[in-house]
Amino acid sequence: MKTVTENLMDPKGSIKKLNKTPSQKVNILMVDDHPENLLALEAVLNSPNYNLISAHSGKEALKCMLQHDFAVILLDVQMPGLNGFDTAKLIKAREKTKNIPIIFITAISQEIEHVHQGYSVGAIDYIFKPFQPETLKKKIEQFVKIHQNHQETIIQTDLGHLLELNKVNKRLDRTTLNLRRTEALSKAVSETITDTIVTFDNQGCILSVNPAVTSMFGYQAKELLEKHVLKLFPKWENEVSCHSPLSFISTIRQSVGKIIEVVASRKDKSCFYGDLLIASTIIEDEQIFVCTVRDVTERKEIEKVKKQRFHNLEHVVEARTLELTKSNKKLQKEIEERKRMADHLFRSQERFRKIFDSSPLLKAILLQKDLTFIDINASWTKFTGYRSNELIHQKINRENFIDESSGKPIDLKNKIRNKKIRYETKDGEVRSGLLSTEMIDIDSEPCTLVVLNDITERVHLENEMYRLDRLNLIGEMAAGIAHEIRNPMTTVQGFLQLSRNRADNLSTDFIDLMLEELNRANSIITEFLNLAKNKISVKKKQNLNAIIEALSPLIQAEAFRSNKQLKLDLGECPDISLDEKEIRQLILNIALNGLDAMTSNGNLTIKTFQDDETVVLQIKDQGQGINPEVLSKLGTPFFTTKETGTGLGLAICYSVAKRHDAQIEIETGDDGTTFSIRFQINPILNTV
Repeated sequence: MKTVTENLMDPKGSIKKLNKTPSQKVNILMVDDHPENLLALEAVLNSPNYNLISAHSGKEALKCMLQHDFAVILLDVQMPGLNGFDTAKLIKAREKTKNIPIIFITAISQEIEHVHQGYSVGAIDYIFKPFQPETLKKKIEQFVKIHQNHQETIIQTDLGHLLELNKVNKRLDRTTLNLRRTEALSKAVSETITDTIVTFDNQGCILSVNPAVTSMFGYQAKELLEKHVLKLFPKWENEVSCHSPLSFISTIRQSVGKIIEVVASRKDKSCFYGDLLIASTIIEDEQIFVCTVRDVTERKEIEKVKKQRFHNLEHVVEARTLELTKSNKKLQKEIEERKRMADHLFRSQERFRKIFDSSPLLKAILLQKDLTFIDINASWTKFTGYRSNELIHQKINRENFIDESSGKPIDLKNKIRNKKIRYETKDGEVRSGLLSTEMIDIDSEPCTLVVLNDITERVHLENEMYRLDRLNLIGEMAAGIAHEIRNPMTTVQGFLQLSRNRADNLSTDFIDLMLEELNRANSIITEFLNLAKNKISVKKKQNLNAIIEALSPLIQAEAFRSNKQLKLDLGECPDISLDEKEIRQLILNIALNGLDAMTSNGNLTIKTFQDDETVVLQIKDQGQGINPEVLSKLGTPFFTTKETGTGLGLAICYSVAKRHDAQIEIETGDDGTTFSIRFQINPILNTV
């Protein structure tokens, strides 16, 4: 009993545990059959203090209610199966969940009857989409505070119960101490009191008594002499009157050496409990009995009290044990629940990490206060070329992210939505993208989520389509212009030839000059016709290296004229389908442009090689490179940087490449420009 009492009287540890209970994340249930809406709510409500749990239907939401306790429920109205109103009714019908606040969120049911129906089934609020994120966050914060206050009230109630138990245990300790003192006092009284000693013969006649009989029984010694000993013990006397006196002597003899509990009677007829210790001796052949009487009334009372207290203590211990058993079961359930919550949180974090890392969009998380990187995903590393350890804990270089409309660095401290920008990679490549940012909290620290959608390939494709559209337009226009100009030119040319044979008309010099100018105009028109969409290419299987070798003396002569060098690096290539005349014009146009771009002593390199299923023609100069603004306009008819150029050379090259199902790629820098033309070994022939 002492051990049990000591265990019960140590509630301090439990009180400290209650006082030191760490604040747990508050569960918030979001119910919507559209995953994008759930993601939007998570983005708005994301907080280290909240545990956001998503459900895609009313049935799934009810399952979550059986597994978790929630501070607030965000419930969509329109859902397949159980709609929001039916789900709310089932939640409110359950005793454990009827007090959880419900907020309806809908983009459809805005009629007043739907709103009234929402409030009638127990909703706290009815919000229409699109909602204000900050307003929703504030409302959720208030409901969370109410939930936390309720939890604190429960903890304070448990604390009060523990304090009350502590008081009961202290009173029990005092009672036990008093009981021990009473036992000690009783023992001391028993040892110090003077016992009454009575001697009587085998007939029960009192022979002598000691002086203690007066204080114990109230009789004087002479009043008891020769009286029967049963005078002191009336209950024995009643029993003896019903039986023969021999039964009394028989009982006395059987009780020799034993302690008998009796009820004694004083002279004033009052009774008390006594212990009789009987001894027997033989004096002059007569058996004499010596009886020691000890008043044990107080001991009997103490034992009665002890018995009653022990009985009461057993009830207290039993009740307390039952209460502790229930508390232990409840605590065990809480431990299991917290473990499930921890496991769920771990799985949620793992899922979000996989989503973050595997996203095809470039994603990074920055601290708002100084714009330093916290984390980046694999796509950021892939597109920018920077490794994770090169950026984490480093400030972002805003000069690498330029607003395409204004040409100024992007301000990442403001919220941005799909702003078209240019960004620079580690290798210095400038790429295009759509930038968006979102303000979030991570471990109570304000952060910025940066999402960049790389659209470089799309921009290149759009530019190429735009250039091809313009090229087709110019081609169609060229065909029309050529048709309209050649007819009168043919007439003029015939007339002048006819007039040349008649000496009385024009001089031969004038006529020759006119013919020369007409031939020059016809040559320009012929070159312009190369852009025409309906131009027919005459292709046949031949080797690209043979065309280059036949054309190289002409290019070499032009190079020597300006003190430059031509280098040929012709690799082994298979025969492909080519129009020799058009390919010669393409090579000559690009080679002459390369020679014009270089200063004296420059080298022009023409290289061929096979790359998988393509034959590649590379023409590389050592000029100063092409300005980005000029690069974006290359191939556009009539665009030129030369004072005497027509702007048709590269446009013709692109037209020739298109008719040969080939691709032109340009790499430019401070050390020169390289034109790469890729011909398919087995192309889909297009002669138009």
